[in-house]
Amino acid sequence: MRKTQPKKIPLAPDPKFKDKLVTRFVNNLMWEGKKSGAYNIFYDALDKVSKQTGEEGYEVWKKALTNITPGVEVRSRRIGGATFQIPAEVRPDRKISLSIKWMVKYSRDRNGRSMSDKLANEIVAASKGEGASYKKKEDTHRMAEANKAFAHFRI
Repeated sequence: MRKTQPKKIPLAPDPKFKDKLVTRFVNNLMWEGKKSGAYNIFYDALDKVSKQTGEEGYEVWKKALTNITPGVEVRSRRIGGATFQIPAEVRPDRKISLSIKWMVKYSRDRNGRSMSDKLANEIVAASKGEGASYKKKEDTHRMAEANKAFAHFRI
C-alpha cells in the first residue's frame, strides 16, 4: 500500500460554461482520448435538451445530476465468515463520480441515433426523475434501506 494519498490534479474549466464539473463529465464521456469530440457530443446534447424542454440545457443537466446523486450505498464487509452488505454514507467526491458514471453508462445503453441524442434523452429523463440512471440511484437507496439492520457493523 502507498504511504500517502496522491495529489488531486486540478481540472481546467470547460471553454463554454467555465465549469470544472463539465470538464469532469466530459472526461468520463471521452472515448480513446478524443476530448474535442466528447465536448461536441456534450454541447450538442445540451442544445437538444434546451430545444426539448424550453429551458437552459446547462441548468437541466445540473438538475439531472443532482437528481441521480446517491446519498447512501451498501459496502461489503466480511464478519465471521459471512459477508454483509452494510449501508454507508457516500463521500462527497464519490457522489459526483457515481452520478456522472451512471449518466454516461445509461446514456450509452439507450436506443438512439447518435450519442448526443442518447445523452440528451437521459438528461431530460433524469431531470424529471425518470430514466435508467435515476432508477439506479433509487435501487441503491432501496438496497441500503433493506440492509439497515446491519448498520451496527459499520466501522
